[in-house]
Amino acid sequence: MNEFIEQFLIEARELVEQGTVELLAAEERPRDTAAIDGAFRAFHTLKGSAGIIDFAAMASALHVAEDALSDVRSGTQPITAELISHCLSCLDQVTQWLDVIEQTGEPPADAHLAAEAVVALFAQAAAPPEVATPVEAASILDAWLETFSAAHPDLLAAGRTALLYRPDEDSFFRGEDPLARFRDLPGLLALDLIPRGAPVPLAEIDPFSCRLSILAVSSEPASVLAPSFSGLSGQVDWRALGAPAAIAAAPSAQLLEEQIALLRGAQDEGFFGRKAAAVRAAVNVLRAEGRDAEARKLDALNESRADVSPLIDALRRATSTALEHATEEPAASEPAAPDIAARSLRVDVERIDALVRLTGEFTVLKHAIGHAVATAERGDTQSLGPLLKAQYGVLDRLVSDLQHAVLNIRVLPLRHVFQRFPRLVRDMSEKLGKPMRLVIEGEETEADKTIVEALFEPLLHILRNAADHGIEPAQDRAAVGKPGTGVVILRARRDGDRLAIDIEDDGRGIDTARLRSVAVERGVASAAAIAALTEDDAIDLIFAPGFSTRSEVTGFSGRGVGMDAVRTAVERLGGSVKLESRPGHGSIVRMTLPFTIMRTDVMTVEAGGQVLGIPLDTVVETVRVPRAALSKIGAAQAFTWRNRTVPLLNLSSAMDLSTASPSSSDALVVIVVLAGQYSGLEVERLGERLAVMLRPMEGLLAGLPCAGTTLLGDGRILIVLDLHELQL
Repeated sequence: MNEFIEQFLIEARELVEQGTVELLAAEERPRDTAAIDGAFRAFHTLKGSAGIIDFAAMASALHVAEDALSDVRSGTQPITAELISHCLSCLDQVTQWLDVIEQTGEPPADAHLAAEAVVALFAQAAAPPEVATPVEAASILDAWLETFSAAHPDLLAAGRTALLYRPDEDSFFRGEDPLARFRDLPGLLALDLIPRGAPVPLAEIDPFSCRLSILAVSSEPASVLAPSFSGLSGQVDWRALGAPAAIAAAPSAQLLEEQIALLRGAQDEGFFGRKAAAVRAAVNVLRAEGRDAEARKLDALNESRADVSPLIDALRRATSTALEHATEEPAASEPAAPDIAARSLRVDVERIDALVRLTGEFTVLKHAIGHAVATAERGDTQSLGPLLKAQYGVLDRLVSDLQHAVLNIRVLPLRHVFQRFPRLVRDMSEKLGKPMRLVIEGEETEADKTIVEALFEPLLHILRNAADHGIEPAQDRAAVGKPGTGVVILRARRDGDRLAIDIEDDGRGIDTARLRSVAVERGVASAAAIAALTEDDAIDLIFAPGFSTRSEVTGFSGRGVGMDAVRTAVERLGGSVKLESRPGHGSIVRMTLPFTIMRTDVMTVEAGGQVLGIPLDTVVETVRVPRAALSKIGAAQAFTWRNRTVPLLNLSSAMDLSTASPSSSDALVVIVVLAGQYSGLEVERLGERLAVMLRPMEGLLAGLPCAGTTLLGDGRILIVLDLHELQL
C-alpha cells in the first residue's frame, strides 16, 4: 500500500469518528448548530477525500448524506432520529469500504451497489407519502399475499421479500420504465399488477399516466433488491418473509446469500468474472467454518464448468446448514463492531523531541565508554572500576528514561475506544425500548495503545449488561420516582502508574437473593455454601463461568459469557475488576489496569532446564512443600496451603520440557492467583526479579502460551508465560 492511500485511511477514519460524535451530539441537542456544522464538515471533507483517490461510489453515498445535512443547516429540514440513523448507516458503509481498502490497497470493485443502497435509503426517506399511507400499503400487501399464498404456497415459502412499488403517475415522462426494473430484479419469483385508484371508463384511460401498483416476491433480502429502485420515482414498501432474523444471526449465511445474488445476476459480458469471484468467496467462507468437504464439492462443480443452477443449489444447501448451526447454540451475540488495530499513531512533537534529547545523551555516554576502554587499554585498572560504575549509573538512568519516552509514544487517549460506545448505547436503547444516555468522563486519559485497543470487548460486555439488566424500563423508573431516561457513566482516570475505569449506572442494582437462588439452581456450589457467602462474595458470583440470571437467551444476554469474559480479558492485561451494587440505585464496575503491558516486572524460574518468566503481579509467594504432603486427585496433584486446597501443576510437564526425576524431598512451588483462584507451579529453581520490555511472539510462534519475550543479560531468550493459557 502506498503512502498516499495510508494517509487517506488515517484521515478518513478520523473523519468517520468525528462525524459519528457530531451526529450523536446533534441528536441529543437538536439546536446545537456547532454539532450540525461539525457533522456536515466531516461528510463534506470525507467526500472530498474520496474524490482525491477517485472513489466515485463513496463520494456519491456521502453526497446524499451531505445534502440532507445541508438542508438541516439551512432550516428546510428538521433533525430527526431517522435522518441520524441514515447518516450513521452511511458512515458504517464508509467504514466497511475503508476496511477493504486497508486489506487490498484499493477500493472494492462492487462498491457502486452498496452506494446505490445508501442513495436509495435517503431517497426513500425523502419521498413524499402522498400515494398511500403505510397502513394502506400494508393492507394492500397483506391482501395480495393472502391470495398469492393460497394459489402458490411453494413460491411464497421460497420467498425472502415481498414488495409493493407505486410509481409516480408522471414516471413515463421522466424516462422511467418501472417494469423493466422488475425484469432484472434478483431472485424474482412472482409479479402482479393491480390498478391504482378508482376505476375509469376505457375511453378515459390516459396511456401516458402510470396508475399501476406492482407487487412482487423475491428470494433475495431487501438489502439486495433496494439498489434496483435507486433513482426511480414513487414509493416502495417492503415485507420480510421467511426467517430473516436467523439469516442476520449467521454472518456466513449472509455472505453465502450475497454470492447467490451475484450468480443470479444478468449473464452479461462480465458475468463469468463475477461467477468466479462468487464461487471463490463462498469456498473461503466454507473453509473458514471448517466445512472443507462442502468447499471441495463447490470447487469441483465450478471446475466442471457446471451451469449456474447446480452452483446456486449447492450454495442454498450450504446456507441452510449455516442457519441450522446459528439457531442451535450460537456463541455470544455482539453488535457489529469491526475492530482493526490502528497501524499508525499521531505523536506529539514534544515526545519526539524527548527522544532526540535522549539520543544526544546516549552519544555523550558512548564517548565516555570509549574513554573507559582507552583507560583499560593503558592498564590503568585502579581508576577503571569507579569510572565504569559511574558510567553504568548514567546508562541505567538513560535506559529508564528511554523506556518511558518510547512507551509515551505508544500511548493513546481513551477517547479512541470510548467514542465508539455512544452509538452502541443509542442502538441498544432503541432495540430494548429503554431511554438511556451515556455520559463519558476522562476520555483524554492516556494508556498504552495495546491496553486501549483491548478495552473494547470488556467495556462492551459491561455496557450491554448495564443496558439489559441494570437500567429499568421508563415506566418502572417513573414508578419509583426516577427520571425516565437511564444514565450510564463511563469514567476513566490515572491512579499512579495504574489506569482506573468505572462504569456506573443508575439502574436497579444487583439482587443478591436472585443471584444466590440461580447459583444454587445451576450447581455453582451447594446451597449451604451459597448461603454462607457475604454480600460481596455473592455479587462476585456474576463472574462465574457460564453464570447468567436470564432464563432465556436474548440478543443481548442470557448465555452466561459476559462478565466472565470481562474478568478474563482484564486479568489477561494484568488488571482486576470488581462489581459494587447499590440496590435500587444502580451498580458500579471498577476496572484497574496497568498503564502498559510492554514493560512489566517478572520473576524468573527454571523448569526443564529452561529459564522462564512469570508475571510478578500473579505471584503470591514461594513455598517448599514436602512431597509426602502432596495428594493425588485423579491424575492431578494438590496440597494444602493456608487452609486452602491448591492444585499443583508441574511447569516442566505443562511446557512439554524434559522433566528430571525429583532430586529433593520437597517440591519448590510458586503460588499464583488467577481469577481469584490459587494454583501452584512446581519449578526446579527460583531466579531473580526483573523489569523487562516485552516483545510479542510472532509468526509460527504466535500460538505459544506466552505473554512475550525479552533477552537476559547473558544473551539468552527469556519467555514470559501467559498463565491464563496454561489452564491452571
